[in-house]
Amino acid sequence: MFNISTQALFSQLLVGLINGSFYALLSLGLAVIFGMLNIINFAHGALYMMGAFCAYFLLSIAGLGYWWALVLSPLIMGAFGMFLERTMLHRLAGLDHLYGLLLTFGLALIFQGLFQNYFGSSGLPYAIPQELTGAQNLGFMFLPNYRAWVVVFSLAVCLATWFAIEKTKLGAYLRAATENPSLVRAFGVNVPRMITLTYGFGVGLAALAGVLAAPINQVRPLMGGDLIIVVFAVVVIGGMGSIMGSIVTGFALGLVEGLTKVFYPEASNTVVFVIMALVLLVKPAGLFGRTA
Repeated sequence: MFNISTQALFSQLLVGLINGSFYALLSLGLAVIFGMLNIINFAHGALYMMGAFCAYFLLSIAGLGYWWALVLSPLIMGAFGMFLERTMLHRLAGLDHLYGLLLTFGLALIFQGLFQNYFGSSGLPYAIPQELTGAQNLGFMFLPNYRAWVVVFSLAVCLATWFAIEKTKLGAYLRAATENPSLVRAFGVNVPRMITLTYGFGVGLAALAGVLAAPINQVRPLMGGDLIIVVFAVVVIGGMGSIMGSIVTGFALGLVEGLTKVFYPEASNTVVFVIMALVLLVKPAGLFGRTA
């Protein structure tokens, strides 16, 4: 019925895995921020874009290449995220989620507008590091080294984050602080500082995804806006605040999107939202979400 070559099929699956890597990292950051802080962070796409630009600036101004950017960009953007939380977002504590959504949406428009004003809408090139150029011949397809690195590294970061939050004492404190901050304070934990650090960590994950995406998608002011709606759909499908839900759903929906481009390209831009609608009809809390 379908006249599709094996190479085309596996190529689209690879594209799906790459997109799934970005979906997973970004939705993981959103899940951490929402699960720990109860903030719907609509600025996440803009912060992802700023992470890519941070890598570009480190290279063009400071002469620091990809490997330095992979470390410094998440740290710089994480510090910027903590500044945002301390100066703006913490004032919304205890208020309806809508206020946080509106504030972060406004911040996203400001950041995106500023970068678009100075750099336009066209992409700025960012080279693949020399160590990751080339490709491996698998027989049925060529696997670019950099794309393989992105998938493996993203998965490792996602699993490490899940382990830190779900299986360590620090993660237990984080989860407890969202439900009973007074009890956590009784153990001598500085809850406001923990909240600030958690938001910074979530922003750092977005910046990390931006650095990984820069050599593939170029550095563009609109790169976050193109992605954030899909990422929010991933978070909703996986379950708001669910760490494992974000990881599994991000990679799975990337693969589904890739397969859809092979068998029914017209639906590739909407398949994620169709799945979201179906999941919400069957399980409103999401696949991995907990019902209240």
